[in-house]
Amino acid sequence: MYRVKARNVSSTGENAIHDDETARRYGFRGALVPGVMVYAYMTHALASAFGAAWLTRGTASVRFVKPVLDGEELVVRGTVTARDARGVSVTLSAGTAAEAECATVSATIPAGRPTPVNVALYPTAALPDSRPAATREHLSSVSALGTWQAHYDAAHASDYLAKIDDPLAVYRGADGVVHPGFFLEQANRALDRNVKMGPWIHVGSVVRHLGGARVGDHLATRARVRSVFEKKGREFVELDLVIVAGEAARPVAHILHTAIYRLGGPDMAPQTPQRSARLGEAGPRLDHSSAPPSHP
Repeated sequence: MYRVKARNVSSTGENAIHDDETARRYGFRGALVPGVMVYAYMTHALASAFGAAWLTRGTASVRFVKPVLDGEELVVRGTVTARDARGVSVTLSAGTAAEAECATVSATIPAGRPTPVNVALYPTAALPDSRPAATREHLSSVSALGTWQAHYDAAHASDYLAKIDDPLAVYRGADGVVHPGFFLEQANRALDRNVKMGPWIHVGSVVRHLGGARVGDHLATRARVRSVFEKKGREFVELDLVIVAGEAARPVAHILHTAIYRLGGPDMAPQTPQRSARLGEAGPRLDHSSAPPSHP
């Protein structure tokens, strides 16, 4: 069990769903703690238990089903569900005093090496000088999103670890590894640095670690739009991303990232339906809902 005080680090950012007044207009109890923060908190249990094995070749499928608010204590519980020659499977659940289940993670620690990704299928592109509005027409027409880049140096690592309050030593020092929550944060930047959105919600991701990255690495997030669809008045986008490190563009993470980029009006946001999938299938269509959705 892992306990941590959740923090809404985006209350003054561009996405107004992290603002109390806006979030309440959409039917929530208050401003949402970013999903990437909730995921970062949940990975503590996996990194603590499995260390480099999960950080370098593990997988995680996360979905967010109830909001977490600033200052709430988040309690993360995990269970090993399978252990055999193929590896280990784990399920995690995170909840608060107000909501018993806010997010779930299904994770694996495969016994073998991860399946490689063809980086050539993810071309680089320039970020737009002026971001266009996020519309289905625009997102459907883009072959490659602008490449978001970040230098995860010692100062950046220190700031990020302080933000998520993760004490594990594996992330610190000259040989520290990049925190897995940082990968999902880069996926968010690949979306919101390419298009301009109103209030929007990250609803789920499927992640494969492909070797891991270390403090000092320069990371580039190459992204393409996998699908855009509408469900009951809400507009969804699925991104297919590869994060690469250094000049050699060594792949370190493969992510399918799903968001509602247009909520459809305050009366509609809390009732979004739930769909899901795995990497390599139809895509992780994971929706934020007013009641915890069942597993498909």
